[in-house]
Amino acid sequence: MGKSKQTRKFAVTKKIISPKDTRIASVAEKAKQKKEEEQKKKEPRQVEQAVSSLFFQHNEKLGPPYHVLVDTNFINFSIRKKLDIVRSMMDCLLAKCIPCITDCVMGELEKLGGKYKIALRLAKDPRFERIPCDCKGCYADDCITQMAKQWRCFIVATCDKELRGRIRKIPGVPCMYVSGYRYTVERMPEAYGAPR
Repeated sequence: MGKSKQTRKFAVTKKIISPKDTRIASVAEKAKQKKEEEQKKKEPRQVEQAVSSLFFQHNEKLGPPYHVLVDTNFINFSIRKKLDIVRSMMDCLLAKCIPCITDCVMGELEKLGGKYKIALRLAKDPRFERIPCDCKGCYADDCITQMAKQWRCFIVATCDKELRGRIRKIPGVPCMYVSGYRYTVERMPEAYGAPR
């Protein structure tokens, strides 16, 4: 018997799994995650230093005259409810209060335009203390949270529920908000004028 002739096949390649195949991607992802976990274990842990002015949850830095960091919506709600900010704060805390405004909050009020002209005029009142902040064009809520965390000598006045939630996570920083037609402070035992 003779050898049968085989014709040569052109342009035939071996079947290779594509590098974008899900089977390969999932294995690579797992390996990458495992490598990251091992690297995290090797790194030294960053532990925040405890604040010396705190006695458990009680902040000893807070005392009259109280410095109150004011948010944009707090000013707007006070205007709607026809509340004088400084007098209402003093009624709530039964002590002298100095409302403070950061550059970011002032910038936010200026951006809001003509509709909030009264709020801007009120914020420029000489009784309000202007606090320069390091952040450049930062979101006002982030700026207030950073200030409160850094100094811990402020009461934060805001009606924003999200910001209040962020402030609650910082130990020793009370939060003031508008409730009914008066101000209320939470997490501050010395606020004898605040409604319970």
